[in-house]
Amino acid sequence: MDNLILLTADELSLRISRLRHAAEAIGAKGTLLLTDNAMLYYLTGRVFSGWALIPVDPAMPPLWFIRRPVEMAGENVIEIRKPEEIPSRIVDLGLPLPDAVGYEYDALPYSTVTRLQAVFPDARHYNASPICAMARSVKTPLEISMMERSGAIQTDVYERIPSLFSPGMTDYELDVAIETLSRQRGCLGQFRIAGKSMEFFMGNVLTGENADAPSPYDFALGGKGMNPSLPVGATGEEIKSGTTVSVDVNGDYTGYMTDMTRVFAYGDIPREAIEAHECSIEIHREFARRALPGVKASELFEMARDMADKAGFGRYFMGHRQKAGFCGHGVGIEINEIPVIAPRSRDILLAGNAIALEPKFVIPRVGAVGIENTYIITDAGARCITNAPEAILPLI
Repeated sequence: MDNLILLTADELSLRISRLRHAAEAIGAKGTLLLTDNAMLYYLTGRVFSGWALIPVDPAMPPLWFIRRPVEMAGENVIEIRKPEEIPSRIVDLGLPLPDAVGYEYDALPYSTVTRLQAVFPDARHYNASPICAMARSVKTPLEISMMERSGAIQTDVYERIPSLFSPGMTDYELDVAIETLSRQRGCLGQFRIAGKSMEFFMGNVLTGENADAPSPYDFALGGKGMNPSLPVGATGEEIKSGTTVSVDVNGDYTGYMTDMTRVFAYGDIPREAIEAHECSIEIHREFARRALPGVKASELFEMARDMADKAGFGRYFMGHRQKAGFCGHGVGIEINEIPVIAPRSRDILLAGNAIALEPKFVIPRVGAVGIENTYIITDAGARCITNAPEAILPLI
């Protein structure tokens, strides 16, 4: 039999402790009943079909209810066929039924939530999604090391991008070449996104006017995509001289993602585009200095927007025809985790946050410029873990 828990005992204890502390911080009681893949992976190191029951009281043990795969081993690992069996199994262990249960309302379908609520009809029900988000927003040393490994491989892939290009290539062909190299280097292909309204494939390669095409999503750079069923990204148009190519592709090599954007130029591009790109790099440098524990995320957005305005590129900042409402976000098991660098964000930075900062600009008829890096927040400032060259690199 395989062990369900792939984490060390110390790592598991640390993650459950952070989840409990996040629950206590908002006065949550009872137990958390978690079933979303991202949280199951966070708590065990694997994805499975089942439910993790995590009591807020540290005197009570976590219980692991498994549907599939079968024959999982470990302490308090219990095979069941359906969630309705959970209460009787709790009673069989001599444990009390919870009087309050938290569920991942933000991640689960309504039908799943109502079914789980019916499992504990006498309990008070509440939303545990903010608890999960807060616990996962501060990475453990193991999580940081996994992100560092992803960042190192992603950096190597990005450094090889110019060698993949040849004149006459379409944006889609370059996208596929980058994705192929990424997969050959071990990219899992999985692109988990917090919140279920956004869909994405392995990444975004945008050139010329397509970078200015509005998408249904809160992106600075959208693109029309290849089909209306996935309206984002490359269109299959030839990459033309005098345009930029913005590359923002999957960095999931370990189950923990890094997020990085770099810009390439085919032929000569206007000085305005080069200067806007340099502004983005300057914003990153200032962010690295100012992004300390205790700093408000909203203040960092205002800093970035003010720098863009003072440089004369405010009209292009975070989009041209359609603007994004943020310039950075948390990242880890999913993208769009907290904290969010946005004007109305209530998030406060904490040591151990992993943040992808992406101050980007869309220059009409030329394309997108500006970089994205993933940072770990420390007491000494933000430490970058995506270290590919930041200047605009020529494709030929």
